[in-house]
Amino acid sequence: MKKPFITLSLLFAFFIAHSQENCLTKENLLKLDLQWEQALLVSDADFLSKLLADEFIWIHNHNSMTDSKEALVKRAADPNRKATGDTKSRISRDVTVAIQGSTAVVTGITVVDRGPTPTTYHFMRTYARKDRKCYLLGNHTMAVPEDEK
Repeated sequence: MKKPFITLSLLFAFFIAHSQENCLTKENLLKLDLQWEQALLVSDADFLSKLLADEFIWIHNHNSMTDSKEALVKRAADPNRKATGDTKSRISRDVTVAIQGSTAVVTGITVVDRGPTPTTYHFMRTYARKDRKCYLLGNHTMAVPEDEK
């Protein structure tokens, strides 16, 4: 009787440990993506430098601007510029997660309020797992036309 109990206990411990080291779960990615939005809102350069892959790229609306990790972290660290300008709020909705192997794509809508009126963006972010940690590898944002909101 003790042997099956010990075996089950060990299996349970293994699965808990394994799930804790896998950052690429839907729940973890949804949390991480909210942390990304918050870091942009408050210009948390330290968090951004840890989250972004060295090869990170952000393609902005209609390729109006392209950011690298270095450029975004530098801007976030500058109190006069901030990560995304003088932003009052960033609210995400309709967020979905697709996971394949060690890569995940998170898509959704973010409403960014910089005044005088908020702008709605569709986003697609690519997260990759490396050495048990998730990194944001790419971000693409596109403004949603007023008549499609």
